Amino acid sequence: MTDIMSIDPRTGAAVEKVAAETGEAELDAACRAAAAAADGLAALGRSGRAGLLRAMAAELEADREAVVAVADRESALGTARLNGELTRTRFQLELFADAIEEGSYLEATIDRPGDTAMGPRPDLRRMLVPLGPVAVFGASNFPLAFSVPGGDTAAALAAGCPVLVKAHPAHPATSQRCFGALERAVGKVGAPAGTIGLVHGTEAGAALVSHPAVRAVGFTGSLRGGRALYDIASSRPEPIPFYGEMGSVNPLVVTPGAAAARAQKVAEGVTGSFTLGAGQFCTKPGLVFLPDDEAGRAVAEHMTAAVSGLAPGVLLSEQVQGGYEAGARRLAEARGVRLLAEGPAPGAEGWGAPVRLLATAAAELTAEAAEECFGPATLLVTYRDPAELAAALEAVPGSLTATLIAEDAEGALVRELEPVLRGKAGRVVYNGYPTGVAVAWGMTHGGPWPATTDALHTSVGVTSIRRFLRPVTWQNAPETILPDELRETPQEPLPRRIDGELRT
Repeated sequence: MTDIMSIDPRTGAAVEKVAAETGEAELDAACRAAAAAADGLAALGRSGRAGLLRAMAAELEADREAVVAVADRESALGTARLNGELTRTRFQLELFADAIEEGSYLEATIDRPGDTAMGPRPDLRRMLVPLGPVAVFGASNFPLAFSVPGGDTAAALAAGCPVLVKAHPAHPATSQRCFGALERAVGKVGAPAGTIGLVHGTEAGAALVSHPAVRAVGFTGSLRGGRALYDIASSRPEPIPFYGEMGSVNPLVVTPGAAAARAQKVAEGVTGSFTLGAGQFCTKPGLVFLPDDEAGRAVAEHMTAAVSGLAPGVLLSEQVQGGYEAGARRLAEARGVRLLAEGPAPGAEGWGAPVRLLATAAAELTAEAAEECFGPATLLVTYRDPAELAAALEAVPGSLTATLIAEDAEGALVRELEPVLRGKAGRVVYNGYPTGVAVAWGMTHGGPWPATTDALHTSVGVTSIRRFLRPVTWQNAPETILPDELRETPQEPLPRRIDGELRT
């Protein structure tokens, strides 16, 4: 059986054996345990699951120093960034706990029997119920916030679904450490065994998606890996929902007025955004549209000067480094693309990567050049007028974000571009930068293909819980079999729509 090794990306050296790849029998047992835990997790009720999420947050906080240390050793993201990520992860669990206690996410609805314009109506009571065990695939670039204790796990547990996490090979020791914290929380609140599980290995991941006990999948990763798992989920005898967040170029548009008014400031903002975390953010602006005029050229010149002096970043793994170099070559070889600047080369040790700035004209933008290059590179695209800009944006693939840097006086241009940008992304950013995703009720972290497999949902924020729920209506049902939320006087009060009227 293959050993799962923890690698230090700063040196490229193996540090320790973390686990063995999960075998077929072990995977089957974990999936069966998750299925067996489903009823018990539901029986905890909303307050019980809220307590579970808060206990998980507390266990992670209590182990903060060790979690951050191992995550930094496996990711090279730095302790400041990882402490912030752990705080975000804890906040996410606590916010979801508040949300499930409040209860509006269930969309509880009661239509009492009565006469209507269409004739007599029966007693109808509807709410959202858990799908069942959920497989979660951790992301390489967020070893805490989008991994074992991350958003998909928090959302599925909030919904009442047991979770089976496929650990990411870039940070197996971090995954194991965080899993231990979550397991301790399960024991402390008396949640059923099987509420949370962990598996290792590529083959185990594919088998997890095809296992009949698994009822949905949450995935954050590459387009290639996500598409392969999506196909497995879709080709099962009983297909299941696959919520994949994959590739995103996140177009950023700088208007002529903004370039003229604040060229250096815009250049600093864009450069900081596309190089943040060595360019390993899913919301990194990979296509930057600049006016083909003196002001636009000034932005490009400031960025060129900045990039030339930026130290190389350390990428998360050998696979990420290889993908970045292949993507940079693809960009450089695309029609009409030229290299403007490249930062200093990394040393021979570890998974280093130079920062790269490339450029092309909007009229020459090709599909190859518009693909994501994961890592510290971005492509400047110059446009001559709004019509050429709009035509180039139409050729950009679906993304998580679309950003517009503009001046207040450019209202007409903003109104013209807004629907184009909205059609390309789940979040439209004005006069800001897309890296950084707030955990909030109002957040959308999703977008048209290939950003996600399902543009109807978000993977960040409270409404991400909706992915792991399905609606059920009870018609003329006796009170004794109804969920507490649909009884005349629920023990745990919540907002409900009764006979068409929302009551809080």
